[in-house]
Amino acid sequence: MSIATSKGGKSQRSGLILAKQLQASGISQTKVLAAIANCPRHLFVPEILAHKAYDNTALPIGQGQTISQPYIVARMTELITGAGNDANNACDKVLEIGTGSGYQTAILAQIFDKVYSIERIKSLQWQAKRRLRNLDLHNVSMKHGDGWKGWANKGPFKAIIVTAAPSEIPPQLLEQLDEGGKMIIPVGDHQQTLRLITRKTNNFEQQTIEAVRFVPLVPGELI
Repeated sequence: MSIATSKGGKSQRSGLILAKQLQASGISQTKVLAAIANCPRHLFVPEILAHKAYDNTALPIGQGQTISQPYIVARMTELITGAGNDANNACDKVLEIGTGSGYQTAILAQIFDKVYSIERIKSLQWQAKRRLRNLDLHNVSMKHGDGWKGWANKGPFKAIIVTAAPSEIPPQLLEQLDEGGKMIIPVGDHQQTLRLITRKTNNFEQQTIEAVRFVPLVPGELI
């Protein structure tokens, strides 16, 4: 796993500056900060918005979708890998619901051994696949499908990250969470909260993290 394309110059400095800003905002895990610093975010946004790529803000990517705010990307990643500089990532694979631009996928691919990612909009999936290939991130498997259903035959997963908000937690995702596994997911319609769910046998402990705003997790798939 690597970022093969050399960022160099301004974009490399911008990635490092962004990582330092996130650290000042409370992100503490070294692996997450390194992945943020190493990832050329400008390649994951429309060219017309490239000058805003390293701002700590969400940006539109077309098809009514967005690339998440870097803080939220880092926060969600940290919550499923363990907080703190000495956190030990024992998770070998992660399921991502909502590939989008592929930016969150690229962060996960630098931390986990294997990433499984589902996207319902085919055109976004194609673009994300091309970006990841160009960055020499080959430990990602993608599926065009319905995120509500997950990817059962690749589970169970020790970590699941959902990058769009369902009105309620999809039961099939809970079923695919392994014992002791963690799922981070925004839930709600008009008012959304980010929730961390941990599986304890057949029980699911929920922790509310903070208020968030995501695009809705829509059932089904689009060409």
